[in-house]
Amino acid sequence: MAHPYASTMQNNLMSSMNNLSGNFSQFSISDGNYYGEGSVNNYYYQGSGAMLHQPLQYHLYNTPLPHVSNLSPHQKTIHGFFISDILREELHRKNEMILQTVSSQEYGLPEELHEYHSLYPLDLTQEKSTEVFGYQSSVYKCMCSADGRTYALRRIEGFRLTNELAMQTIDGWRRIRHANIVSIREAFTSKAFGDHSLIFVYDYHPCSKTLYDVHFGPQAQLASQVVLGASKNTEHNIHERILWSYLIQLTSALKKIHSAGLAARLIDPTKILVTGKNRIRLNCCGIMDMLTFDSAPNIAHLQQDDILNLGQLMMTLACKSLTATHNIQKSIDYISQNYTQDMKNVILFLMSQPTPMKTIDQVITMLGSRVLQEINDVQNANDVLESDLSRELENGRLTRLLMKFGFINERPEFDMDPAWSETGDRYIIKLFRDYVFHQVDEAGLPVLDVAHVLACLNKLDAGVDEKIVLMSRDELSCLIVSYREIKACIESAFRDLSKSK
Repeated sequence: MAHPYASTMQNNLMSSMNNLSGNFSQFSISDGNYYGEGSVNNYYYQGSGAMLHQPLQYHLYNTPLPHVSNLSPHQKTIHGFFISDILREELHRKNEMILQTVSSQEYGLPEELHEYHSLYPLDLTQEKSTEVFGYQSSVYKCMCSADGRTYALRRIEGFRLTNELAMQTIDGWRRIRHANIVSIREAFTSKAFGDHSLIFVYDYHPCSKTLYDVHFGPQAQLASQVVLGASKNTEHNIHERILWSYLIQLTSALKKIHSAGLAARLIDPTKILVTGKNRIRLNCCGIMDMLTFDSAPNIAHLQQDDILNLGQLMMTLACKSLTATHNIQKSIDYISQNYTQDMKNVILFLMSQPTPMKTIDQVITMLGSRVLQEINDVQNANDVLESDLSRELENGRLTRLLMKFGFINERPEFDMDPAWSETGDRYIIKLFRDYVFHQVDEAGLPVLDVAHVLACLNKLDAGVDEKIVLMSRDELSCLIVSYREIKACIESAFRDLSKSK
């Protein structure tokens, strides 16, 4: 026989929740064995004893079924209270990446480097090259003991700094804060790796990839391989809308850099990070200034090179070929066949000879209405994120209620009264806690029904007049109270606790 205060919500759950938040589809994590081994009671894996079962990760809730979710535009499911599964999984992956560690002895890494520790190599799968910097370089994730934050260290191996004034070149870059530039924090030399190394500290963007990895890496090559001169096939090309987005973001970054009297000097697909969906950032800024300090480069000429390099990058992406700039005419023909005239014109302008000097403002003028489209896309994406964030407001309200429960229920002693939490209004709160969290079914098994918990807590937060029956565990006490009365009891008890401070 079921316990007297066993769940009765399963018969009237859908109708009772209309008072506050619309209908919820019932959700119970007691149905089936998520970690089972193919037993007859495992409804999800029945008869599949040979299958390897893995613990659930990230996705705790299924998507609503069409015949349920399409019943009413006002119907809510469990998904109405939480951020999207895709966003949740992305955030989980980033959090995991931030917290990953390795043994320093295993990889021959120093325990501490300046004020940084817990170094984690980020480029173990990549072959080190001297093509970009003229020196081999390595990248590490690390923790800072000064502020507890995570940063990325770029180590230039085997570089001996001969002029201390070169360190001053980093000051201008430290003042730059831009949405499409990886910010640099500091630079210093070190012998902790057993050689003369130059270390640059940048902001860390977890789970980011380089533009090269996204469009030219092994996975991208397996997906498609575009050959210049092939027949027109936009299926394998980078979508033009994405190319415009890349161009606008990089142009915005260069505008900030050039306005500060600096030059990027590194507009290379291996040194541009993709930190989100079509979100890119210039990386490794300031390194070339320090490495070539003694040569005293001309900033105006370097800024012209930035514009030329931007054009070469866009041609490379449009042709989906790292050798596109080897035969410019053939590449332009390919772009004419697969993209609009506007894209072709802006690439030609970027790669043309300056007459007398090109400026980044001229590039911005050519972008025209494309900038407005980019702003529209960004604002739409922001609306989606705000919508996901608004769902968490429900969690914030319920979290405050749960905290009050925790402060009040089962309190050992208050105001010299050991029975404080068991008497008066607090006794009603205790019975309500059992009603919400400690229900059992007809077989005496715990009912783990998230929909029931959300329904009760939302009605309590709103203080509705609906009445419920609360029964003690010894079945000697039975109370009929409304959510409004229970809310008043909680507020009264919490005020008592607050007054004692």
